[in-house]
Amino acid sequence: MLDREEYVEQAYFFRTLLERIGQNVPLQELMAQAKFELLASTKLPLAIDHLLGELKHSGKMSGGMAMLKHYFVPFQTFLIAEAETDRGRFDYRTALQILAAESNYRTAEQFTSAGLFFFQFEAICRNRLNYDRGLTAMSEDPAYPPAWQEWLLILRRQLGLVDLADMIFVRSQLYFDRRQRFGDEPPEAPILFGLPEGKIANSNRRKDPLFLFSAMQRHLGFPAVPKLEAIDPLPSLVPQLQRRIERLELRIKLMEEEQRGSLDITKYYRQGKAVAPGDDLLE
Repeated sequence: MLDREEYVEQAYFFRTLLERIGQNVPLQELMAQAKFELLASTKLPLAIDHLLGELKHSGKMSGGMAMLKHYFVPFQTFLIAEAETDRGRFDYRTALQILAAESNYRTAEQFTSAGLFFFQFEAICRNRLNYDRGLTAMSEDPAYPPAWQEWLLILRRQLGLVDLADMIFVRSQLYFDRRQRFGDEPPEAPILFGLPEGKIANSNRRKDPLFLFSAMQRHLGFPAVPKLEAIDPLPSLVPQLQRRIERLELRIKLMEEEQRGSLDITKYYRQGKAVAPGDDLLE
């Protein structure tokens, strides 16, 4: 894994892009601006230079991130690659929000492999990303010990055939303690989850995995996957209604003048050309 300051700057970089991406400024310019705000003592400005070159050459940033496997973890590359595909509804804003939150969690004191797993897997589930490529990318993350990486590949093969809560439960300390209580031999596979994770997984068997993630966050303080807030249509709806009411008032006024016979159409002539009644007043 990288130094803590690298992840701090990564979180700031992704968060800055997220805040400025809606300003109708090209992504290349946003990245170039954000590069000068980062610490020069980190390797991120050099990585951004490489990403800019790849972005200008191919129009995609995921290719440059894939070349920098020693700096960007495969899961980060996977999210950007999914956001750059034409298929699906996963966009850059959602990817940047997830990347910023993940980089921020890597700097937390309570960082654990289990917390990182639940965060990354929930990001895949909530955004309906490709499970095969996503779990493969997770298994290549250096934050996971070898036992975790091996289990992630097992999960990739058995997902859909075996319930996720069952797979977590049989790798938990709770399952090991129950086997010891009945005199069974200890499991050959290494234990990856503690007692609390095993209890929560056992209580959420045959349920939606999102309920499992939510319970882990409530009881164990695992990070939640950020979700983009829905755009409130009310601020733009009120001006639209106001303009429509003004148009209706103008039309009613024209109809009243026509009924009284006091409608003067000459005032609707402009530079020798006639305009439709009411159009000149609406401009």
